Parts: sequence; C-alpha cells; structure tokens
Amino acid sequence: MTLTSPDPAPTRHLDLGCGSQPRNPYGRTELHGVDIAPGRPGGAEIRRCNLALEPLPYPDNHFDSLSAFDFLEHVPRLLPTRDGAATRFPFIELMTEAWRVLRPNGLFYAVTPCYPSPEAFQDPTHINIITDRTHHYFARPQMLGRMYGFGGCFDALRVERVVFGDAQIAAAGLTLHQRLRRLNYRRKGKLSHLCWELRAIKAPGTPP
Repeated sequence: MTLTSPDPAPTRHLDLGCGSQPRNPYGRTELHGVDIAPGRPGGAEIRRCNLALEPLPYPDNHFDSLSAFDFLEHVPRLLPTRDGAATRFPFIELMTEAWRVLRPNGLFYAVTPCYPSPEAFQDPTHINIITDRTHHYFARPQMLGRMYGFGGCFDALRVERVVFGDAQIAAAGLTLHQRLRRLNYRRKGKLSHLCWELRAIKAPGTPP
C-alpha cells in the first residue's frame, strides 16, 4: 500500500488597497484583496472596505502575510470622530488591524514612497508621509505608537530604500544590474520608496 502525504494547508495573503489586481509577494496559495473601490476581480477574492474608517473585514489570525504597495501614504493620520468631539488615528488603527489579522509570525510587506523624495509629496492624495523611522512606532523595542493606542507588536525584519519595480517579490534576489542601479540611485539620492518587512509578534496571553 502506498501512503500519500496530505495536501499542505493553504496559505493566505491579503493585499491592502489592491484595486483590481492584488499582489502576492510571498506566493501564497490563497490571494485576497481589499479596496475602497475594487475593480473587477481576476481570480482573487476582493472585498470592499474603506480602511480609513472601517476595520479589516476578516477574523483574527487569518492571514500568513499582508502587503501594501503604494497604499500607506493615502491613509490619514488624524480624523475627527463621528460626533466631532474628539480625534482618532486611522493609520495607527490600520496597523493594529494588520497585526490582528496576521497569524503569529505573519509578515507585513509594504513598499511606500518616502521622505524626502518628490514622489512622496507630488500626489495631492498623499497625506501620510513615511520616513526611515516611522516603523519605530509599531516595532520593538520602541513601540512609540502605544501612546496613540497602537495595540499590536511587530519586529522589523527589513527597513530599506528600494527601487519600486525591484521590490514586487519579497524574497527576490537582485540581479547585478539591479544592484548597480540601486547603488547609483542611492548615490544620487533618487531612491524614492521605502520597503518594510515586519513580523507579527503574538506572545501567549496577549490579545488576540
């Protein structure tokens, strides 16, 4: 009798602000997307959600990885509450939500135009300017976002300036041409995007 191995459990990825074409930088077996106005889906489940106002429409510990390509810069940092009596912090809330829906050790991969490149400022819908130190608000040991209500915990595995087109696949090694181009862009101050790779830390006894 020949014993066959069971099929491996599916792995899930969620792309934030995906439009009609969610990205899958880790090559997961299930691809999901969320967007305020998604286009026609092409083989992936896409849910409609305004991430500046609503939580992610998924349960806790649901995804192995998340991504955000050219998206975080559009998330407001500050909005009034519905009654106008106080303020809330949508970017902080979204980072808590990203942590919530990730499984323990799940990965959050983000590629975002960053300060001081013109690409970070030229689009009038860019209202959340990311810097080389923004991750300190969400990652150990600083966790500065706690003062604003951040409820998650990440470790920063990678924070580096990149050429956007070379950062579409998380684990892809750079060719010699790409390495030389990045070096040339860095020397000229033309590296317009910052890449985050954060790991969700969920110790026993901590929520959720």
